[in-house]
Amino acid sequence: MSPKSRIPAQDPGDTWVPRPRRRESPLGMVGHAVTFLGSSVLGGVLLAGIVLPAAGAVGLGAKNGAESFENIPDDFKTPPLTQATQIFDAKGGLIAKVYERDRTVIPADQMSPFMRHAQVDIEDARFYEHGAVDLKGILRAITKNAESGATVQGASTLTQQYVKNVNVEKAGDDPVAVAEAQRKTLGRKIQELKYAIKLEEDLPKDQILTNYLNITFYGHQAYGIEAAAQRYFSKDAKDLTLPEAAMLAGLVQNPSQYDPKLHPVAAQKRRDTVIDKMVENRHITADQAREAKAAPLGLRYRDPQNGCITARAGMGFFCDYVRHVVKQDPVFGKNAADRKKLWDQGGLNIYTTMDPEKQAAAQKAVSERVFVTDPVSAAMTMVEPGTGKILAMAQTRPYGLDKEKNETVVNYNVDAAMGGGVGFQPGSNFKPIVAAAALEAGLPPTQRYDSPNRMDWPTMKTCDGTWKNLSKGKKEGTIPNESPREVGPYELKEAMALSVNTYFVQMEQEIGLCAVKQMANKLGVAGKASGEPLQELPALGLGTQEVSPLVMADVYASFAARGTYCAPVAINRISTVDGKDVPVAPAKCDRVMSESTADVVNSVLLGVTEKGTAKDLNLDDNRQIAGKTGTTDEKKSAWFSGYTGNLAASVWLGSPGTKVPMKNIRIGGHYQDEVFGATGPGPIWQQAMSDAVRTMPDKEFPTVYIPDPPKRDPENPSGTPSGSGSGTAQPGSPQSGSPQPGRPQPGRPGGKPHNTTPPDPSDE
Repeated sequence: MSPKSRIPAQDPGDTWVPRPRRRESPLGMVGHAVTFLGSSVLGGVLLAGIVLPAAGAVGLGAKNGAESFENIPDDFKTPPLTQATQIFDAKGGLIAKVYERDRTVIPADQMSPFMRHAQVDIEDARFYEHGAVDLKGILRAITKNAESGATVQGASTLTQQYVKNVNVEKAGDDPVAVAEAQRKTLGRKIQELKYAIKLEEDLPKDQILTNYLNITFYGHQAYGIEAAAQRYFSKDAKDLTLPEAAMLAGLVQNPSQYDPKLHPVAAQKRRDTVIDKMVENRHITADQAREAKAAPLGLRYRDPQNGCITARAGMGFFCDYVRHVVKQDPVFGKNAADRKKLWDQGGLNIYTTMDPEKQAAAQKAVSERVFVTDPVSAAMTMVEPGTGKILAMAQTRPYGLDKEKNETVVNYNVDAAMGGGVGFQPGSNFKPIVAAAALEAGLPPTQRYDSPNRMDWPTMKTCDGTWKNLSKGKKEGTIPNESPREVGPYELKEAMALSVNTYFVQMEQEIGLCAVKQMANKLGVAGKASGEPLQELPALGLGTQEVSPLVMADVYASFAARGTYCAPVAINRISTVDGKDVPVAPAKCDRVMSESTADVVNSVLLGVTEKGTAKDLNLDDNRQIAGKTGTTDEKKSAWFSGYTGNLAASVWLGSPGTKVPMKNIRIGGHYQDEVFGATGPGPIWQQAMSDAVRTMPDKEFPTVYIPDPPKRDPENPSGTPSGSGSGTAQPGSPQSGSPQPGRPQPGRPGGKPHNTTPPDPSDE
């Protein structure tokens, strides 16, 4: 072969390969025309009544095609385009963008005029002159293809291309349906032509062009011109310059071949071709063209940022929680399929309750106090009392799929149904629920029980019958207090401060397990974190059934709100990209206990932070706090849940998988012999809450006066004080002139008093 006849190596930008030209006879020309027709380009034109000389076979095909044409329904419907959904925090900051297809639909006035001209000039220069079918374009394509000996030029109009894109959009992510929508068959072409004719009857040309620019694919997961402008140039489509618009317009024919990142030379050549077309069609001047061609590609490329994995400031888990809310709350659709469709279709602006400052405080505390490489992890949720709004949701292990980096997509803060795991035993964190149930049942705030150091599990009433201890006298049939020094009798305030197990078991016995379960349900503990119902077992009140930090934060928020429980709220409002509001669930708040009961619980839990196991967890500004520690058997989980008058939070610390006993362990760079609620999660809560409330007003919660129990006889610390009974309600005897038990008290006058003899830290 001579050098002249060799085909040179082509740049990826070349679409036409030079070949030795051959002369064609008239019959050969007709043969190429027939081939072209058979490949569906002219099928619909013929059906539209256009007659061209051709072989009889073509006429027969046209006849059959006409019958098919008449049978095609003309109710062409364009589905709502799949768009990106944006999730924002409460201050308007973007948390993440999630999408099936990265697209933002915009009106014509938000598109650069350069972009609109460039796309028409390179795709369908006569778009505004012809109807749904361009006869001149077809004749030109026949000639070009006949001269080259191959199909190198198509004749689809921009309207026809839009119809094809709509069919692909309808197919969604179904690969079979997508392949069918893209099949190059005569039947498919005829259908597209009829729909194009119908479309041009219903819509003006400018709107069809706008629709096309919003639907077409520009490569790198960018659908529509707005996403493309952001992807390649980090700007809005309305701000695209001439060379930028020309480059993007050139991508549509083959986004891979003209990819400016992988093939910049090819992309630039294609851009310049578009610019030449714009000059040819008198949309720009020769001087503008020269200046545009001299410009570099000027990419400011942004990688696709899709999904909660891209969320900022540790908000990935909250982002995922929002996704679960949309897919599960009936307000977003009557069934799961409708809710999934809403989420997948996207195009939503979701404004959430997440407070970025509080989130930063929580994330900083869990990350600084527990390292991601530690054998245990921490999780923390903050909730606003009286509204249920989730203000922060943080955990030590980052959101992601890389196990080598200790990432996880399991949200330790929430129940399994909302993207979490099976939860964790709360330990003594559950005891305030028992107290609330007892107070609602009529027991006084000075309730006294003999509270031995160890006792058999007593017989207890359940909702449907009776629980009996079948292992009395055996170790598994008894319940001990944490410390040998914990020997009653105790009253509620002291028993809560020291977290005395046997006291709360005797309280459970008196009111019955059903009352405890029902109070838990009212406070949002609808069941275990796994979704299983709470079991009516005596250990329920000691926190042996797994829950999540969000649930416990909401329980304590209910105490701060004086007995009003509000279901967790993650979404403030939702709007579509065109400004229409999407209904969201209203706040669901119910009074679950009397204000007087809540005030007593607040007073009792205030005692925990003043004289009990959490006495060292004061906030930086020394504002009023209440809360409760919790530690489970073998120190496999530790908790602290607490609140101010306007913010509640719960912290869990432990191992989510292997249940590592937190003894002789290094956490956050510090060695600990044993971890308790006051020493592990407590400092995390203290640090995060001190930062979180710094700019909040110092709001106190109402408390009541509860007298201290009679002093113990040093010679007989376990003896029953005079006048008291074992396991019966015995009000305390306030001193002369003292406030009466249960009477509301004003806020504290100054700093918090402290017990001079610290409690045993294991009493949790």
